[in-house]
Amino acid sequence: MTAKVGMTNCYTIPMQKIIFGIFAHPDDEAFGPCGTLLAETKNGTELHLITLTAGENGTNPDNLPNLGEVRLQEWQAGATLLGAISTYHLGYVDGTLGNNDHIAITHEIEKIVRNATEHRDDIEIEFMSLDLNGLTGHIDHIVAGRSACLAFYRLRSQGLPMSRIRLACLSHDDYPEADTGFVYMEPGRDTHEVSEVIDSRNIVDEVRAVMHCHHTQRGDCDTQISKLGDNIAVDHFIVRT
Repeated sequence: MTAKVGMTNCYTIPMQKIIFGIFAHPDDEAFGPCGTLLAETKNGTELHLITLTAGENGTNPDNLPNLGEVRLQEWQAGATLLGAISTYHLGYVDGTLGNNDHIAITHEIEKIVRNATEHRDDIEIEFMSLDLNGLTGHIDHIVAGRSACLAFYRLRSQGLPMSRIRLACLSHDDYPEADTGFVYMEPGRDTHEVSEVIDSRNIVDEVRAVMHCHHTQRGDCDTQISKLGDNIAVDHFIVRT
């Protein structure tokens, strides 16, 4: 008589990927790594968005008396299209961020991440923000990127499962020259500086829809779409682990 050996079904519980998108203004993720964020949520990634300011000092073509409030409403509409499950407005003043804000913002990011992931197992946490050069050179962008990095490494040292931080950057092919029209904007990153390229041109219409949510900033939106065409949905990143 031959004994039958019992078989056990062995499987690994998949990790839930969570992205915290940390940006300075309500349109930064829409005009930045929008295609990647859309692709991530379509693939089951949990997305939380943080904006440091309401963008109340941005362009105001309609002379709105409450630009910040309207921009936050536009941001919420864009966040819905992106599939974000939560949004956080930290309430800092657009265009004024500095070192002290950088430290305070870092603490707020840490608190948000801990509260959103407390008592959750089988997760991996990723951050997304903007190039540490500020992308366009905007000081608020620099503070957002550096605060994201500082929070990322502090949370990792506290034992949270931090996987990587992706900093959205510009390609040298698209932006070969410095721009001094507003503040100093560096040329785009050379190929050897770019860690990852995400091509989401298959959903470019959805990318444009998110961008068009930001009607008050339509000048910047239209300029970017006109310049890049379908490549508006091709994102470049510097990745740090």
